Amino acid sequence: MATAGKVIKCKAAVAWEFNQPLVIEEVEVAPPQEKEIRIKIVATGVCQSDLYFLLKCMNKAMFPAVLGHEAAGIVESVGPGVTEYQPGDKVIPLFMPQCRECRFCKSPKTNVCVNGIVARFDEKEFEASRISCKGRKLLQLAGTSTFSEYTVVKEIAVAKIDAAAPLDKVCLIGCAICTGYGAAVNAAKVEAGSTCAVFGLGAVGLAAVMGCKAAGAQRIIAVDINPEKFEKAKVFGATDVVNPKDHSEPIQQVLTEMTDGGVDFSIECIGDVEVMRSALESCVQGWGVSVIVGWTTLQNISAPPVQLLTGRTWKGTLFGGFKGKDGVSGMVKAYLDKKLMVDEFITHNMTLDQINEAVELMKHGQCIRTVLSVCSQ
Repeated sequence: MATAGKVIKCKAAVAWEFNQPLVIEEVEVAPPQEKEIRIKIVATGVCQSDLYFLLKCMNKAMFPAVLGHEAAGIVESVGPGVTEYQPGDKVIPLFMPQCRECRFCKSPKTNVCVNGIVARFDEKEFEASRISCKGRKLLQLAGTSTFSEYTVVKEIAVAKIDAAAPLDKVCLIGCAICTGYGAAVNAAKVEAGSTCAVFGLGAVGLAAVMGCKAAGAQRIIAVDINPEKFEKAKVFGATDVVNPKDHSEPIQQVLTEMTDGGVDFSIECIGDVEVMRSALESCVQGWGVSVIVGWTTLQNISAPPVQLLTGRTWKGTLFGGFKGKDGVSGMVKAYLDKKLMVDEFITHNMTLDQINEAVELMKHGQCIRTVLSVCSQ
């Protein structure tokens, strides 16, 4: 392409400060270096994790930054040493890389990669950024920064996808859908005929409901304090819906009574440590498995040891246990083969210029997923 090897000036939503609106700015995106790829972002979702870093985590060392990590686009150019991709390829950038060479990537037990992004928010991380504005380097959160018309990512953090894939749909596979669906099928390993409970019915939670159904769960209880999400949960496979606000007893007691002792599997998709404990305690003794999916670094989890001594398992997962490159490509294929719902998650379509409106929708629980149109194909 004509822009290969040159700095690209383009539009991005910049987070200059903690808990402040994003600002649409002209940024400069440098050419990709060794083993890097520059991507034209066509569509990006707005995820709760973006809001977490913008509004909750209170780590001011990470600003200024370009957020965004759930996206799809087209390879604009590649740096030296890149052989797996070429300009024009449709791709999904990954916040969970897959180098395929480290001991973790070679193990079927995990999707962690030694070369994954470490969120240090230090000077070295800023210097590694390929995006700058007004003479300042902007942190590339999770190494992706998809709230920009162009971004540069490592070769190990890109999944090539089918050329037939609609980018304004499959962008959601880059985070929410894999995270929730995989929590059920890969982490919890939900069994046919089992009873499950999913806490939190955002996009990740609904994907977990969908994963429980795909695994053959007989009963899927969807839990949320926003009853407006219940009908959507049923679309994805929920058999029961429960609003904790409708009960005077703790939600774990409610679920235990509903299920003759507790659910076989519970999945927490909120990022609240109290809900994490409730999810654990809603599991049946002996074999119940509870999976933590929601992200938080603000508080520590705790529970009485007896909750585990009686046979429950408490575990966590990132990106639903999917290895980045392989998992994303496979999930896109499943969508194209009509084996996976994706379109049903999208409640709003907006442009990058409307990103603060999208943030407000998510803050107030008024959407499942908003997809932003960033660049035309």
